[in-house]
Amino acid sequence: MTDSPRPIARERRKVGAKTDDAAAKRPRRTKAEQRAESLEQILDAAEYLFSRHGLYGVTLRDVAERVGIHTTLLHYYFEDKRKLFEEVFARRAAVTSGRRMTALEEYERAAGASPTVEGALHAFLDTDLDLYYEGGERWMNYAAFCARVSNTPEGAVLMDVHFDPVVLKLVSVLKRALPDYSDEDIFWGYHFVTGALMNTLARTGRIDRLSGGVCRSDDFPSVKQRIAKFMAAGFLALRDGA
Repeated sequence: MTDSPRPIARERRKVGAKTDDAAAKRPRRTKAEQRAESLEQILDAAEYLFSRHGLYGVTLRDVAERVGIHTTLLHYYFEDKRKLFEEVFARRAAVTSGRRMTALEEYERAAGASPTVEGALHAFLDTDLDLYYEGGERWMNYAAFCARVSNTPEGAVLMDVHFDPVVLKLVSVLKRALPDYSDEDIFWGYHFVTGALMNTLARTGRIDRLSGGVCRSDDFPSVKQRIAKFMAAGFLALRDGA
């Protein structure tokens, strides 16, 4: 007399059958979908590495090893490392600049004839901080990437291309809020704002150590509570360089 199949074995066969059925029913990804997924993986890996080592501290081999592919596949998508660098920068730039432009336009309409420095800075800064913080690790990597490369010649060129329109929009609102201020003071004021923003986005951990953990460099909500008000006070103290 033979033993009947064990319940566990029968259950495994059932699970296996269900898995096979599910796999059969699952639509196969098109070549375009596979290509898009591979491209995203490459860009994510490059973004992470560039955010920590900059353009010249990363090789295509580094990116390939992080993704788990051969370097030749990178050349299928990108002519060289600089093209990859530029694509990493551009991929999220349109999103962040677009959101800030929308926020500034909405604030401008709401403020009418009486915009304030703090209101304009909230529209410009809060929108970006929310995007990075709520977007998770990948967006935080992009923030650090922008902070690192913004002070390099190759990064500055990309900043000009992708972010000048939204920066000049902020400046135009600030000029309406401060009609008696010189262009020189307003542009210097913006320069100081962007310096503080980039230092924040870099998340170096220095504020964590200095404060003994009271402040954390990744605590963007706390930054958001303070930065616009702090920078607005600086603008108001700048009149004609006084």
